[in-house]
Amino acid sequence: MPARRTVAAATALGIAPLALTALTAAPAAAHGSMGDPVSRVSQCYAEGPESPRSDACKAAVAAGGTQALYDWNGIRIGDAGGRHQELVPDGKLCSAGNEAFKGLDLARADWPATSVTSGSYTFKYRVTAPHKGTFKVYITKPGHDPAKPLGWGDLDLGNPVATVTDPVASGGFYTFTGTLPERSGKHLLYAVWQRSDSPEAFYSCSDVVFGGAGGSGAAPAGGATPAPAASAPTEEQIEEGNDKSTVEHGGHGDDDPSTSAEPAAAADDTPDRPDTAPGASASDGAAPAPSAPNAPNAPKAAGAAQSLAETGGDDSTAYVAVGGAAALALGSAALFLSVRRRAAGAGRHGR
Repeated sequence: MPARRTVAAATALGIAPLALTALTAAPAAAHGSMGDPVSRVSQCYAEGPESPRSDACKAAVAAGGTQALYDWNGIRIGDAGGRHQELVPDGKLCSAGNEAFKGLDLARADWPATSVTSGSYTFKYRVTAPHKGTFKVYITKPGHDPAKPLGWGDLDLGNPVATVTDPVASGGFYTFTGTLPERSGKHLLYAVWQRSDSPEAFYSCSDVVFGGAGGSGAAPAGGATPAPAASAPTEEQIEEGNDKSTVEHGGHGDDDPSTSAEPAAAADDTPDRPDTAPGASASDGAAPAPSAPNAPNAPKAAGAAQSLAETGGDDSTAYVAVGGAAALALGSAALFLSVRRRAAGAGRHGR
């Protein structure tokens, strides 16, 4: 075979498997969950997926398995585009209608809870891949019964307790403030993070208790043990669980996750939603009037790389670049090998 064809064939053979690898082996990029007040999935992950301590997290694992906890930052709908009520059925808000996270939808009064009071509150959203977008946090209405399935009608959708657009990620968190209304007893905060550079959205449920220390508010009905106080996973726990996660955990552990390159996912913006929709017809409004971005907790280091949160870049760029670079390297190796063979052949004929 002529050397030119040999090089072309070798290059093509090198590119093909790399292209398939980029399409099939790309990790699903996950992006975060509420860290304060602690989300249900973060709480259960902090307890330990294999041996959770609280009755609620034990029940969640029994219902949905441990993988959902290792994938704690991946409760998402790829093509939400603000259609949250249309795509997420009543009773499945905490899982965003994703069967893998169904254990988080269990209606029970003993979910570990964060102690809160009415008034100003600083929210901290744990982020592993930052993006432009808007956060909205809703609270359940007065008289909420945590032992009943959570529906959209249980949330005070007309009065979100926090709304912020494009906050700055710092120290591994998006930090922003809101105002908690007058409430008593056990309630739930529902956070929706709708990206503006993609239709993708992320969801989380955080249990809170007003007027009690930690989760030691009024005891659940039936004489059950009161809910324990919630606690977030440590950096060590997050790192230790990475090898068991099926989603990408790029960026956590850095002072500013926006300085870490995010391996993009081929399925990042693809549909990931339930087949059935609830009866609600109204959207909660995906395009609120933007509020002033929060100041970062610490200044970014000089020369820090821009992230998707700052540029609104396309998630497909990273894998294309990696795959292209690898294919180019393999093609170059094939070309070098061919040249060496031609030189060796010429040397033999010259003798």
